[in-house]
Amino acid sequence: MAEKHQHHLFHHHKDEEKPFDTSVYSQTAYSTDTPAGYGAGLDKTEVDYKKEEKHQKHREHLGELGTAAATAFAVHEKHKAEKDPEHRYRHKIEEGIGEAAAMGAGGFAFYEHQEKKEEEAHGKKHHHLF
Repeated sequence: MAEKHQHHLFHHHKDEEKPFDTSVYSQTAYSTDTPAGYGAGLDKTEVDYKKEEKHQKHREHLGELGTAAATAFAVHEKHKAEKDPEHRYRHKIEEGIGEAAAMGAGGFAFYEHQEKKEEEAHGKKHHHLF
């Protein structure tokens, strides 16, 4: 009898040989003695506050943009519901979805804003007054 051999994309037979990694890594790039690459020179407890502040500001702006887009979609669907009586119920549902998305995006933007304020209150952001 002929053996039945099935080819699968992700499933391999156990009796097949597995290829081994022959690549050689540079001692300088992956050395544990010398800090190199992302976060080089920073302690693990030390945080780049300017980078974190910029990241939170960016995420806050994305939340605001999402709120504006979802609100515009909800208003558009409300207008469609008034103009298209045949599909009024569908447009009302899509309007509700747009309103929910706007609320979620607004909540996200508010959360990021509060995180930024919290960091300022804890003295992590240093202001130079003089």
